[in-house]
Amino acid sequence: MDLYALNPFSGDPDRHAIWEMLVARDIEAFLACDWSMVEPDFAADRFMGIDGKASANPDDWRISFPTLESYRDSWLAGARDFAPRAEIETARAGVFGATELTDIEITADRALAHKKFNGKVAMKDGTFDILDWQSVYTLARIEGSWKLTGFIGYLPYRMGVSGTLS
Repeated sequence: MDLYALNPFSGDPDRHAIWEMLVARDIEAFLACDWSMVEPDFAADRFMGIDGKASANPDDWRISFPTLESYRDSWLAGARDFAPRAEIETARAGVFGATELTDIEITADRALAHKKFNGKVAMKDGTFDILDWQSVYTLARIEGSWKLTGFIGYLPYRMGVSGTLS
């Protein structure tokens, strides 16, 4: 396994499983345009995705994904747009290098995970895709396994403590 794919939570089974889901499996599935790799990670009956619209102001946020199917369709569209423009190994290194998930709060059978994207991925045509946002995921332990129940995503990467961009 390449160094950029090493899970930092080797001593913590819960956080290790969440990191594998939200970083390693999500990136590999996205690069392969293969939703079936991540579909089991979701609690479809509990899922809701909120698009932060790149705004630090919660008044701007919208329920853009009221169902898992609506999120799946958007996710697949993004993957299918990205794939032909990227060289797979360069993209893998770039996306893993730009992704940070070190803050995972677990209370009882609920978890909150903060995933940040900060970097750029070189494309085949010499341009770059800029990754500059963060998402906060909600999870629940269901029948012994962690499942995604939702997220607030596409938030500005740098949000100050007061909620303003810094």
